[in-house]
Amino acid sequence: MEQPVSIEEKLKERVKELTCLYNVSSLIRKSNFSDTENLLRGIALNLKESIRYPDAAFVEIQTNKSSIVEGKQNQDAIFIVSAIKVFSEIFGSIKVGYSKVKFSQNAFLEEEEFLLNKIASEIGVFFERKQIKEKEILANRQIERIDRLSILGEITAGIAHELNTPLANILGFTELLKERYKTDEVGTKDLQKVINSAIYSREVVKKLMFFSCEMPQQMEVINCVPIIKEAIGLLNPNFIKKNIKSELFFNKENIQLKADKIQLTQVVFNLVINAIYFSPVNGKIKISVEENKENIQLSISDEGVGIPLNSAANIFNPFFTTKPIGEGSGLGLSVVHGIVKSHKGAIKHLPNLPKGTIFVINFPKK
Repeated sequence: MEQPVSIEEKLKERVKELTCLYNVSSLIRKSNFSDTENLLRGIALNLKESIRYPDAAFVEIQTNKSSIVEGKQNQDAIFIVSAIKVFSEIFGSIKVGYSKVKFSQNAFLEEEEFLLNKIASEIGVFFERKQIKEKEILANRQIERIDRLSILGEITAGIAHELNTPLANILGFTELLKERYKTDEVGTKDLQKVINSAIYSREVVKKLMFFSCEMPQQMEVINCVPIIKEAIGLLNPNFIKKNIKSELFFNKENIQLKADKIQLTQVVFNLVINAIYFSPVNGKIKISVEENKENIQLSISDEGVGIPLNSAANIFNPFFTTKPIGEGSGLGLSVVHGIVKSHKGAIKHLPNLPKGTIFVINFPKK
């Protein structure tokens, strides 16, 4: 059991506490924010050694993401505890304890409680700095991405304008040639391939113009229900081709949304075509539109392979695609992202358990 504390012992304990504070400060100062678990373990070890009865004590540091224990933790224990706060919010706790069988609450010195509070405060400040650093890194990445997209937007706008005229000429003259040589079956098929390729290229140019914001918006308050229904209806042949079922749900028959009709259709087309492409034969795609107090939510889910973790951060980047070469321009989701942002909305993707992906778009009301 614990003994009364002499002056000599108090001085000895005080030295241990000051040494502990110095060591903890050094550990935090040298930390580069990358290995917080080892840092907390080092703090726990130093704190345990500074306690009056280190061999019998245990130290537990818990945060939202980890739990560190040094010493033998007893279920039936007495302890002192201090909250770890990050920006005034509870982030975790630090606890020092003994077996209740051998010790009483008097085993703890008043200075040890001050020490525990000080270390909890130091840990809280560390995690505040860590969060600030992470936000700075994220902000810098977003700034760099905006700069790159701005430059890319200017380039793609120029490319789109330059390609429009020659593509129109290719389509026009190929149609004339097809009419002139309509008796030549092989030649007609080859000319049709040229037309199909030109049409595909024209669609890519159109997406480039959407991406570079060269397509003027005609924003108006509309009932989005018939527009979305019509867009899905136009894709019926695509559903039939893979024998995919579609489920369409609206929580109201009149959902008012301030939007550009053409761009809203483009959003639905791109997301549903993607869902069809990645869906298995006999799969199911669900499209739902719900109006709530704050916004209008459009969600499209499929039963495909889902988005790989190593691709999740890049899927809205222009020219990024997981489709084989020749089967995708990598602009579809980038265009969707740009349109949603221009409508002051937000888009995210989630796993559709047990398999597949859900894209969720939130548009502000009017």
